[in-house]
Amino acid sequence: MRTYNIHEAKTHLSRLVDEAEQGEPFIIAKAGKPKVKVIGIDAPVEKAKQRVGFMKGAYKLPDDYWEVDRQLDKDIEEMFYGKDRE
Repeated sequence: MRTYNIHEAKTHLSRLVDEAEQGEPFIIAKAGKPKVKVIGIDAPVEKAKQRVGFMKGAYKLPDDYWEVDRQLDKDIEEMFYGKDRE
């Protein structure tokens, strides 16, 4: 993607807009720092790829996971409230 400073963008604005309309987005910078990205209205917007489920099957919970989890809950409760709480 090309970057143009403000002066250059103003000088060639008509051509740059035509290119953006054809799917060639560009960036306008001020003092070397990017400020805006110009894209055509009908140009497809770049989307991040969805990664939902990308770890499916990569791990398995142990069979006693929930039993251990309940014991941990009891241990933490005893730390806060003491062993005599029932």
